Amino acid sequence: MGKLTVRALRAVLVVVLTGTVFVQALMLWALIGGNDPEDGSLPLTPLRVITILGIGTAQVAMVCVWRLVTMVRRGTVFSHAAFRYVDAITGAIVAAALVWFAVTALNAPGQRDDPGVTVIMGGVGLAILGVALIVLVLRMLLAQAVARDVEAAEMQAELDEVI
Repeated sequence: MGKLTVRALRAVLVVVLTGTVFVQALMLWALIGGNDPEDGSLPLTPLRVITILGIGTAQVAMVCVWRLVTMVRRGTVFSHAAFRYVDAITGAIVAAALVWFAVTALNAPGQRDDPGVTVIMGGVGLAILGVALIVLVLRMLLAQAVARDVEAAEMQAELDEVI
């Protein structure tokens, strides 16, 4: 991975992480202050809590991506230490799907006249779970690469002994 790519990715991560922290702070301020009156269409307090949690899942994933990029730059990504970050990303995506399903459940009573919206929102939740499955497949590929790297190191050690 080139230096420009790493710098660009890190810049994007910093901007997005800063923005998400700002939005979380605003949501927390609105939640604590209660200065935004509810008009009755949707319960705002649960939606604010869900938004704060949902943003938190994205932040966990961004921090883990940052750590994985650092490991790539150091050449240590093909190690067992990378698994904890990939697992955390998978967990964050599953948590995001659960948060989305909570939003869907909160929104569903208001969609009695048009249940298609709820069905579409449920489909989006399933798509989010699909992303978690993709990351799980990528984890399996990482496991194979780590196993091959360990095997290659053992063969190199044996070859060094012979020579």
